[in-house]
Amino acid sequence: MAVRDRIRIVITGKGGVGKTTLTALLARCFADKGMQVLAVDGDPQQNLAATLGIPPDHTITPLAERKGYIEEKIGAGPGRGGLMILNPDIADVVDRFGIPAGKNIRLLVMGGVKNAGSGCLCPEYTLLSAVFRNANVLPDDVVLLDTPAGLEHFGRAVAQGFSLALVVSDRSYNAISVARELRRLASECGIRETVLVVNRVEQGIDRQALREKLGAGFSTIRYIPADPCIARHEPSVVPVFEGQCPVVEAVRALVHDILAGG
Repeated sequence: MAVRDRIRIVITGKGGVGKTTLTALLARCFADKGMQVLAVDGDPQQNLAATLGIPPDHTITPLAERKGYIEEKIGAGPGRGGLMILNPDIADVVDRFGIPAGKNIRLLVMGGVKNAGSGCLCPEYTLLSAVFRNANVLPDDVVLLDTPAGLEHFGRAVAQGFSLALVVSDRSYNAISVARELRRLASECGIRETVLVVNRVEQGIDRQALREKLGAGFSTIRYIPADPCIARHEPSVVPVFEGQCPVVEAVRALVHDILAGG
């Protein structure tokens, strides 16, 4: 896959709407097509590993806590006069710290950064921003970024490295309100394309009425059905695929649309 054809997707939305589950399902669907996938856990809660099927007792050190790597790349540290490299070469980050998470899937856990997004120039924030900003130089065909609610912390850096935002919502008023705000933020940050993904849609729901409720802000809306398989097998999505649950077909259709460019 040529560099220009690489897929870089940020998954965002209100807390609790299923962003992490969707990220893991997308990773599996892209990987099933033979594509090399990097799933990036940008949420400080760090639940993506378990959702991808990595055993909960597997110890993972987040990138933000890799002090040796941060000093090597950023240049800040004892005896260096406090000078930092603001756009370091991070091309080796996946090979050094990516964790196998299934066939054709690797996981990179970013970790949390205090004061991110408030003008912070701390080494940890600088490194994580560089990874997001330079996502297109990472070797994988597909990079999926699971985020906490909001794009404020790394918004500009994410916009430089990612071309598609999947804004995840459910049918609740609060989730839809947050989705509208995230669409605005994504646009202001410069992310070129934004798709609304409405999760946990019950069978028989009037989708036209739902679309009218969502408003005209999103040109593209995709629906993911409510599926008891998710709760039954929580946290891992691996059994969901093995059981051919309905949600899998919906996510496969979403992946097909993404690959088709529509």
